[in-house]
Amino acid sequence: MSKTRRLAFLVAATSATALVAAACGAPEEDDDARGAVPDDATDCANYEEYGDLEGETVSIFGSIRDQEADEMTEAWSYFEECTGVTIEYEGSGELEADIKVRVDGGNAPDIALLPQPGLMANFADSLVPASDELTALAEEGWSEDWRGYGTVDGTFYAPPHSSNAKSFVWYSPSFFEDNGYEIPTTWDEMIDLSDQIAADGTMPWCVGFESGGATGWPGTDWIEDIVLREGTDVYDQWVDHEIPFNDPQIVSAFEKAGEILTNEDYIYGGTDTISSTPFQEAGWPILEDGCAMHRQASFYGAMWEGGIEVAEDGDVFAFRFPETNEGDNTMLVAGEFVAAFNDNEAIEATRQFLASSLYHNARLQTGPWSTANQGVDPASATTPINEFATEILTDPDVTVRFDGSDLMPGEVGASSFWTGMIQWVDGEKSAQEVADDIENSWPQ
Repeated sequence: MSKTRRLAFLVAATSATALVAAACGAPEEDDDARGAVPDDATDCANYEEYGDLEGETVSIFGSIRDQEADEMTEAWSYFEECTGVTIEYEGSGELEADIKVRVDGGNAPDIALLPQPGLMANFADSLVPASDELTALAEEGWSEDWRGYGTVDGTFYAPPHSSNAKSFVWYSPSFFEDNGYEIPTTWDEMIDLSDQIAADGTMPWCVGFESGGATGWPGTDWIEDIVLREGTDVYDQWVDHEIPFNDPQIVSAFEKAGEILTNEDYIYGGTDTISSTPFQEAGWPILEDGCAMHRQASFYGAMWEGGIEVAEDGDVFAFRFPETNEGDNTMLVAGEFVAAFNDNEAIEATRQFLASSLYHNARLQTGPWSTANQGVDPASATTPINEFATEILTDPDVTVRFDGSDLMPGEVGASSFWTGMIQWVDGEKSAQEVADDIENSWPQ
């Protein structure tokens, strides 16, 4: 019998049956229903190193909800059964605000899956540094770049959890094949392809920046991808504010993005629809040959409606955002980090398990997911796009940089940068004016 798991995010009536099953534990005859978990994750011998945690409870708080949360808790269900620990998971759609309230109120969770290194840095004084054992697991599982994003002022706090490949362009393989289009590998090739597609009578690009209170964030990814491909040194200096936001190199990146985003001959529905088109739906016209390409991260694979095959020979797939400099091999990334606010034997064991290849391999197989843990087999991913993303994320030859807006101060990365993208794409302000405004918003 599995330990109780409190899934506070499952409140819909349609989820009631699933919640009861999770709370009571699946009977033995239902074990086959958990076939997605790999065999080694079901063998209690693989959990002996974590000790006997019977009667212990560990609370985990994150932004992951609904089906994805079910798939995540499934991946650690045998860790609970075999060690005796109970993991109480709670998901929130307002994690950034809620975690601050909890920490300030002395009610922090034992572990939080924090989606931004900058957010983690805000709580560094309240976090438990990684133990030597956890640090060793992180050094085994992740590249120096990834470990750096879990480090604050030289102290390592948190290994990664999930990872997303953000430098992707979605397209229809059959549309490309039928028209003889080749996947571009450089920016210039992508512009030439866009011109060709437009001349052939199809809009090259679908774009949408609307995202409720976070409207504008999809636009920041365009700028980040372009700055990253101009050079990692420039990217790092920009994110760390070692050069100002309105540095000519950054203004140039806006203008380069404008070759696509402000070009009326390129944008499905016209450039004046970008700021009001929900990013979740923006790429859908690809299915009807309304447009040819849509720039969005690997997680967009879950946003195609049922029945759509996401595969290299399917209805839609993605290729990597082209490089600017020959020989570069870069990827813009995002993800969560496993940070702890409390410390005891059960919490430490849980942190070590969540940093293990045993967990990451299991999670890779319980539902669509990608990871940068180098101990996994990318072929185990449940979808072709997650396999493709995991291959890239685990490749030591790929230079990764975390989403720049997530690394910048909140006043910039989650505010003026977002709004500036809308003002720019709507034609209200020039690239220089927007860059100046964002620079002036940077906290002194």
